[in-house]
Amino acid sequence: MLNVGLTGGIASGKSTVARLLVEKGAFLVDADALVRELEAPGTEVWEAIVAHFGAEILKEDRTIDRRRLGAIVFADARARKILNRMVHPAVHEERRRRIATIAAVHPQAIILSDVPLLFETGMQSDFDLILLVYVPLAVQRERLVSRNGFSCEEAEARLTSQMPITTKVTLADLVIRNDGGFSETERQIGAVWAELLKREREKG
Repeated sequence: MLNVGLTGGIASGKSTVARLLVEKGAFLVDADALVRELEAPGTEVWEAIVAHFGAEILKEDRTIDRRRLGAIVFADARARKILNRMVHPAVHEERRRRIATIAAVHPQAIILSDVPLLFETGMQSDFDLILLVYVPLAVQRERLVSRNGFSCEEAEARLTSQMPITTKVTLADLVIRNDGGFSETERQIGAVWAELLKREREKG
């Protein structure tokens, strides 16, 4: 089994890269999906978040309004650290459990963990290697405004909350550049998949 950490800057296109690698045969554990599960109404994580940040962060159906909560924590580093302490331990525990479940059934699996804040949370040692999806800062900014509908101020707050993408490039084992056309991304995916298969065989 090859345990791969998949990360990148916000709006870098990690979901597209993950989907293409899953089509090749990889297994995916999506940290953002785990967060949504663990923050569902009535869970321990949900209770802790609501107790600290207040019911005003909830939608009518009692689910957490991620944009409203994001506006709070991306404007306040202390609030962001508090939220991370509530959420990250539970997410990491569940991620490890799911990796173990996959590996038990598929001992030669290539398992991707999509973790946006992998470097920020010091998780490098959890993985056999780190795959980074890279786009330049200007592309990240443009995508956040045009795709996500953020104001320039909101986009900048999110970008500055993360480690600079240029620093992440120096820490990654493999890099996919995702600011070209789709065919170029597919070409890089093919090369990366061959490398992952090779490393899994070598590890075995």
